[in-house]
Amino acid sequence: MKTTDLLSEFERKMIVQRYSRNSIQNYKSAVGCFLQLAQKKYSHPLEITETDIEKYLFWKIEKHCIGTSYQRLIVASIDKFYLSMFNRQLNIKHLYPRTKNKSLPVYLTAREVSRLMENVTNLKHKCIVQLLYGCGLRLNELLHLKLTDIDSKNKIILIRNAKGGKDRVVMLSPLLLESLRHYYKIYQPGEYLIEGQGGGVYSEKSVQVIVKNAALKAGITKKVTPHTLRHSFATHLLENGTDIRYIQDLLGHKSVNTTEIYTHITDIAQSKIKSPLDLL
Repeated sequence: MKTTDLLSEFERKMIVQRYSRNSIQNYKSAVGCFLQLAQKKYSHPLEITETDIEKYLFWKIEKHCIGTSYQRLIVASIDKFYLSMFNRQLNIKHLYPRTKNKSLPVYLTAREVSRLMENVTNLKHKCIVQLLYGCGLRLNELLHLKLTDIDSKNKIILIRNAKGGKDRVVMLSPLLLESLRHYYKIYQPGEYLIEGQGGGVYSEKSVQVIVKNAALKAGITKKVTPHTLRHSFATHLLENGTDIRYIQDLLGHKSVNTTEIYTHITDIAQSKIKSPLDLL
């Protein structure tokens, strides 16, 4: 069976298992890169050994300087591929990185968010930025919002089939609602709230470019992505005294431990601890 056929069958199995679109794409991509290199030496994936997988990972780390998150994705993808396709349980748990990256999330100050929004003049683009920041949405969640998910009466937005396969509800700001009503009158979207020019799901790359360009125009030197606005949403809620359990629900985090990373920022920012430099 050709590599393309194997990947297509792998995709079908993940669709049946109800994996998210992003997960399927990431798993297929990681396995595809591995098989593309392995097929130069082997005619069938079952000929590949755990040692070969370890050598491949070593090559990726040395040659491409991959991070721990991508290493974890590669191992998980290959492990799932062999189990799903050949019912073979690989002995590769030792190839997972020992610890996760504990780096703090990049976020914008409230003033930086204001400056960024001031530099978004296109109405559709403005709604995109307001949704990302005002609701703390993931990029994929934004792209798959439908008109029927907007409950203007109760001022809420329903996020369907989010990460982990769960639905959740977030607040709908009156300011955002006003922007969306104006946007709807002009653009008349059919199914999805934010649609491409020909209808259907809006481009992921386009959203990334919109956010990046707005940050550049605003003179923000930090690396700003759509997820930066989600981090800013959570950080600003904490700074304003919102209970962390509510923030956990709004972000759709399975564990409050994931949400607690934002407390490391706000605890120091709001503390009255003085630097020893000021005590000299």
